Amino acid sequence: MDNLSDTLKKLKITAVDKTDDSLEGCLDCLLQALAQNNMETSEKIQGSGILQLFASLLIPQSSCTAKVANIIAEIAKNEFMRIPCVDAGLISPLVQLLNSKDQEVLLQTGRALGNICYDSHEGRSAVDQAGGAQIVIDHLRSLCSKTDPANEKLLTVFCGMLMNYSNENDSLQAQLINMGVIPTLVKLLGIHCQNAALTEMCLVAFGNLAELESSKEQFASTNIAEELVKLFKKQIEHDKREMVFEVLAPLAENDAIKLQLVEAGLVECLLEIVQQKVDSDKEEDIAELKTASDLMVLLLLGDESMQKLFEGGKGNVFQRVLSWIPSNNHQLQLAGALAIANFARNDGNCIHMVDNGIVEKLMDLLERHVEDGNVTVQHAALSALRNLAIPVVNKAKMLSAGVTEAVLKFLKSEMPPVQFKLLGTLRMLIDAQEAAEQLGKNVKLVERLVEWCEAKDHAGVMGESNRLLSALIRHSKSKDVIKTIVQSGGIKHLVTMATSEHVIMQNEALVALALIAALELGAAEKDLESAKLVQILHRLLADERSAPEIKYNSMVLICALMGSESLHKEVQDLAFLDVVSKLRSHENKSVAQQASLTEQRLAVES
Repeated sequence: MDNLSDTLKKLKITAVDKTDDSLEGCLDCLLQALAQNNMETSEKIQGSGILQLFASLLIPQSSCTAKVANIIAEIAKNEFMRIPCVDAGLISPLVQLLNSKDQEVLLQTGRALGNICYDSHEGRSAVDQAGGAQIVIDHLRSLCSKTDPANEKLLTVFCGMLMNYSNENDSLQAQLINMGVIPTLVKLLGIHCQNAALTEMCLVAFGNLAELESSKEQFASTNIAEELVKLFKKQIEHDKREMVFEVLAPLAENDAIKLQLVEAGLVECLLEIVQQKVDSDKEEDIAELKTASDLMVLLLLGDESMQKLFEGGKGNVFQRVLSWIPSNNHQLQLAGALAIANFARNDGNCIHMVDNGIVEKLMDLLERHVEDGNVTVQHAALSALRNLAIPVVNKAKMLSAGVTEAVLKFLKSEMPPVQFKLLGTLRMLIDAQEAAEQLGKNVKLVERLVEWCEAKDHAGVMGESNRLLSALIRHSKSKDVIKTIVQSGGIKHLVTMATSEHVIMQNEALVALALIAALELGAAEKDLESAKLVQILHRLLADERSAPEIKYNSMVLICALMGSESLHKEVQDLAFLDVVSKLRSHENKSVAQQASLTEQRLAVES
């Protein structure tokens, strides 16, 4: 270290004279000291005040320039040296050196800038202001096709520099994307796929950029899918495959890229991984099985990619995914059920699957998870059943297969996601009068619905419970169902639902309430009164923002309520005539006609 102090003193003198021979000796001595103890040597360099002198040594003509840049690269490995390097004015001359024709100068300069940018806002900012990124991208473009080892080393350093420059910085990543870095990197990956270090650097860069939404379109216009699948097929080591997965997952969120990945044969690779890892209990194999099956489900979220893989229900991929459902592996059961839910996104697919026995497979799966079951599997299987129940022709088939009984076993679940899907599935199934009546007289179900109508922490569960209550009345048109709902305390929730911000829910509530008033007004009278239904109807009719169908159904309901003495009195006290008479000139004909009828009824009854 004493020797180092002498070297630093000597360097101060020679740096001014720029006598190359003695200067070179000093620089070699510094590099040797840094190799032995980087941190301590860096501290000494900072303390000596010599950093400022380095700026004057970074000149293109000098034979020592590469060594000076190498020293800067070495000291910038220490976090505490990055800001001093910026403050010493080293960034501008380093960026100038990027225009050098000397390969060693370029290599060391790329290293120096990359290390200064690592996790350093000040470093990145200075490189940005000096215009360093564009010069590096231009180099990548012009050197892209050369495959000699020295050139590949330089390309790797430049990729690393851009990565350190933009890592976790959205605005700098966007800048690189605008400069067209993505097509260049994809080309690099294709040409240099045999070079492990450069390939790895490209993958990390893709991983960073792929998180940005604006990158997806640029990626979609390249052959990234093809290159990644080609690379993926070559990988034997788990870690390397994981690196490719980390790029595939964010890219596969884009529908165009989903289709490209399917066409490039990614699905076959994923199915192979699943087959290889399904019986392994090694931690890394379990993780890879999860990643592969999750990615498979993600690819099925795109309409085109999903339909391509469905192949009319005859496709190999669809058949393989079906075989996951009866598996004993929870992850595969989950992925299988989610995949079916994704395939069940159009009527044709749903009808085909129901006709080919998928419902029974899903019910068997649910049966295995009733007691202390896996919540994610329950949720996924119920999602699939709900989607399958959407086409009208499937409803009766699913009812006769016993789906409602299978689903009702989960009524005791305390998990909101499961509750939500359970409610959605039942609501999809009860278009038929008989099914609605059967369910509507199920006291346990109705009581649970009323309880969930108060689940204020879970808006989805609360909304679905209200909608199912209303649907049970609307589809059954049954006095017994209405009595069950009245006895369970459900009326107040239907009245509250009439004030929902969603027009469809308001409407469903008003139609159900009109049926209650027409079929069982006596039984519901007290509850309707205490829920302040008449005041709510007055408000809905007086509010100019109410949709035409809301006004129409509110007036129908007013007329139905006239059969109750106490509710009739409330209607009279609130001067409904004024509000209704204004609606006779409403632009919607149905509303205007109903206003005339309601006005006559109110006039007669008063």
